[in-house]
Amino acid sequence: MINKENILFCIVGLLGGVIIGFMFANSMNQKAMLQAGQANQQMAGLPSGHPSVGDNQGGSVQEVQAAIDKARAEPQNFDAQIKAAEMYYQIQRFDGAVEFLEQARKIKPDDYNTIVNLANAYFDSNKYEEAEKTYQLAIEKKPDDINVRTDLGLTYVFRPNPDYEKAIKELNGALEKNPNHIQALQNLTVAYTKKGDAANATATLARLKTADATNSAIAKLQSDIEKIGQN
Repeated sequence: MINKENILFCIVGLLGGVIIGFMFANSMNQKAMLQAGQANQQMAGLPSGHPSVGDNQGGSVQEVQAAIDKARAEPQNFDAQIKAAEMYYQIQRFDGAVEFLEQARKIKPDDYNTIVNLANAYFDSNKYEEAEKTYQLAIEKKPDDINVRTDLGLTYVFRPNPDYEKAIKELNGALEKNPNHIQALQNLTVAYTKKGDAANATATLARLKTADATNSAIAKLQSDIEKIGQN
């Protein structure tokens, strides 16, 4: 079982920068992480709890294959499906994680952690519409889960046809629960910046500076805001 922790990652986008990722937890606690980007990268903060892509703390190739084989041989074994999904995360095969998390959900359709982590797997597979729908199912069960609502907001930012208004709505919803939620503030700054709303981006960045003055994303976020209207 893997403890939550925040890790820095990159994701392809228009703004350049870094993205805070997160670890896959023991009982598949909460979120997923974002895969590494290339060239131009977007700065956004992601809540803790996501699986760590590139974390090689997992087992050997034989152990990974054994877990996958066991899950396929025992399709009604919930724990085996979860273990196989974790293994697929370790080898950065998010589509495989989706496969086993979907099967796990068939076994325990109301298990909250499984729903959240299925959404995470969709997210990491760049299937943002599916991630959106699945995060919404989780929010129906736990409306006060700020991390899940933050992830939901990110699905609107990262999809091929972004919907910044919906992203802003969800991120503001998270901030209503916790005005100092670092990732929500960071992501809201990104959403306003990508929307071209310099005034609100600047105001949100000021809130981030107050909440976390040493945040490593601040300088890049400020730079991106200053570029609004230059292109």
